[in-house]
Parts: sequence; C-alpha cells; structure tokens
Amino acid sequence: MSISLSRKQELDDLCRKFRMDLIELLYSIQTGHPGGSLSVCEILTALYFEKARVDPQNPGWEHRDRIVLAKGHAAPMLYRILAEKGFFPVEEMKTLRQLNTRLQGHPCALETPGVELSTGPLGIGLSAALGIALGLKLSKIDSTVYAVMGDGELNEGTVWEALMSASKFKADNLVIIIDRNNVQLDGTSDEIMPMGDLKAKLEAFGCEVFECDGHNISELCDAIDNARAVKEKPAAIIARTVKGKGVSFMEGESAWHGKPIGFEEYKTAMAELRGEQ
Repeated sequence: MSISLSRKQELDDLCRKFRMDLIELLYSIQTGHPGGSLSVCEILTALYFEKARVDPQNPGWEHRDRIVLAKGHAAPMLYRILAEKGFFPVEEMKTLRQLNTRLQGHPCALETPGVELSTGPLGIGLSAALGIALGLKLSKIDSTVYAVMGDGELNEGTVWEALMSASKFKADNLVIIIDRNNVQLDGTSDEIMPMGDLKAKLEAFGCEVFECDGHNISELCDAIDNARAVKEKPAAIIARTVKGKGVSFMEGESAWHGKPIGFEEYKTAMAELRGEQ
C-alpha cells in the first residue's frame, strides 16, 4: 500500500465532505452534473491531494504535473477540489454556473486557476493532453500529464486516434485514467455503444493497462504509481466506479447525469451522506 491507513481515512473523509458540498451546491443552484461528478471524486482527490505535483500559489509553475479533466461536465467536483487545494476561495463555489462567474458549467482554462484545458466537447481532451505531454518532452520537463476521461467519451473516434499517436510517439509521461462508471447521458454504456473488453482494446492500441477500484484511494494511488513507472509507452488506468456514488437513488442511473435535485431528493441524499440512513 502506497499510503498509510490513517492517510487513507483522511482522504476518504475529504471525499465524503466533497460529496456533501456538491449535493448542497447543486441543489441550491438547481443546475449542474451530479452523477459523473460523484463518480470521479476519489480519482481527482487522489491526484490533487496525494500524487500530482501542483502548486496553488503558482498555478503556472513550469514543472507542475498537468491534470486534464477531459470529461468536462464533472467540473463541479473539479472546482470543489481545486478550491479545497487553495486555487481559489471555497466561498466562490456558490457562483457556479452563474452570470460572470469564473466557474463555468465546463472548465475554462482562461478564467479558472488550476484548470489546464477548456473541456466540454467529449473526445478532445486526450488529444490535447497528448500534445501537452509531447511538448513537455521536447522541453525536457519531467512532468506527468494525467487525462481523466469518462467511459462514454470513449465512443468518440478521436480518442482512438490519440491513443495510436500516443503509442507511436512513446508518450510515457501520459497517464490516462478512465472513470469507468458504465453509464452515460442516455443510458448504460452497453446500451449506447458496447466497449467489450476495454483492457484488451487499450492494450491493442499500445497502452500499458492497470485496473483498480476507482473509489478506493489506496488502490488508485498504487495504480498511479505503477502507471508512472511505465516506460516507452502510454499508461492507462481503468478505474471501476459507480455513477452517482454515495447517493443510493442516483447510483447507476443515467437520469442523474445532469438532472436538477428536488427538495425531497436533497434531504435523502444529505442524510445518506451523513450516515443517517
């Protein structure tokens, strides 16, 4: 185990707080994407609080690691974690998706400290992350680029073109983390576009592939360590997750990709996250 049991508990407690804050926020503003934000919580927490090299006091630090949230609709969780890390005040979260906010519905690199790439149109994130990784190699900067993707995003053909290129150019400073929650906007991944043996597909496109429980911080940290150790090829982590994780009526339900939260739903969700049900 790469982290201690006490540290794992600290990070688990943070994730619980992030989930509660997310539900509180999305209920209060009646907009946003709860399902995919809840599923990616541990992935982003492991990166920002344990494994990635970032400096909130110097967001443009040349030698930082780059974290690209390719599944841009999960911006609410990204913002909450960036705020906790110190990139901007936590109080600013209440401006999410409001007029003149820095916290737009999808990440904007021009406006929001800590955001590496403006994302939203699915399929572009990996190509851009690869470009960043290759640019760092040319500049002889020893930093890692993490591309956090949704599994529904893998429907996009540009993803597979990027994978072929990453293999060709031996992008071993690129770590792809797939939030494998098996649900997307209109239904399950198998209903929309079955991926079959995803591990075998990624390996066929030249990746070294690791799998883990995407809600287990220890497993995530170990998988990230293993991925960073790969040489001469890109690494991919299939992180098995649950869409809407932590809120029973949201879990595995495509309707909660971007549905507003009602009052009774809010009360039930908060009670569950507080451990009262």
